[in-house]
Amino acid sequence: MRYDLDDLRLFLGIVTEGSITAGARRVHLSLPSASARVRALEHHAGVPLLIRGRRGVRPTPAGATLARHAREVLVQTARLDSAVAGYTRAPAAALTLLCGGSARYRLVPQALVTFLGAHPDVDVTVSEHRTPQTLRRLADGKADLGVVVDDEARDCGLVTEPLGDDSLVVIGQAGGVLAGRAGLTYGEVAEHPLVGLDAGSSLRRWIESHLGPHAPVVRHRTTASDLDVLVSLAAAGVGLAVVPRRAVDPRLPLAVSALREPWARRHHLLAWGVTDGSASTATRALAEHLRRAALAEGASGGGGAAVAVGRGDGETGP
Repeated sequence: MRYDLDDLRLFLGIVTEGSITAGARRVHLSLPSASARVRALEHHAGVPLLIRGRRGVRPTPAGATLARHAREVLVQTARLDSAVAGYTRAPAAALTLLCGGSARYRLVPQALVTFLGAHPDVDVTVSEHRTPQTLRRLADGKADLGVVVDDEARDCGLVTEPLGDDSLVVIGQAGGVLAGRAGLTYGEVAEHPLVGLDAGSSLRRWIESHLGPHAPVVRHRTTASDLDVLVSLAAAGVGLAVVPRRAVDPRLPLAVSALREPWARRHHLLAWGVTDGSASTATRALAEHLRRAALAEGASGGGGAAVAVGRGDGETGP
């Protein structure tokens, strides 16, 4: 079964905006044309992809799966186009973007989809690191941009700016042990079986570093390599999970409670690498796409309030 890339861009825009009209506007299509393409997509898939309501649309489970894979396909397509184009033009040095596991879940992929599509001559290398390692590499001039956590980036000496909320919450099966619980301490969470990220993940290591040597002993029923799987396991009732609020899909049957720890309230910052001169045009453009992705997350309710820095694409940063 094959899908047209333009149709995937349209569908992803509709899911992101929660509206066929807004999604059509993003890809410069009229509403009738966009509606016809969506109907053709659903016919091609053989299942409904959108649930239409008075206040907009939301994806069915099949639609959510299509949107997730569409993001991956569009990123890979942009990289493929750039790689092939490299044979016909002088290659430019790839930008280096560093981030933690939370930012790699949704924020960075969304920014890459739009940035790589708009800048086919620029490649981006993305690596996952905890905030201290990211800050050191930025200070040494070994990376262009980093998405870091605020409490570990204070007085780092680098240029930083607010990017968005990344606070942690506790999730579990709807109607399960979290029912009626507005919030829990980590000690209360640890009284129940948990599902967690793999031991080497930057987010799990960040949490463990804040629990300290007297952390409660927990029972992990299993671990997962990414947040999508972790959220699905928690929704299925396998165990409770501590995740960024931005990772919680409001369409899933989940119970969500606040994590009552001071370190659970955290924010992402965009940090700039140290360069001999001013940041390159490509670096400033990538920063702008990260800001836009953070704003889109905040508007959709997935990432809390993001902070906008309202200068034009290619005209931002140091």
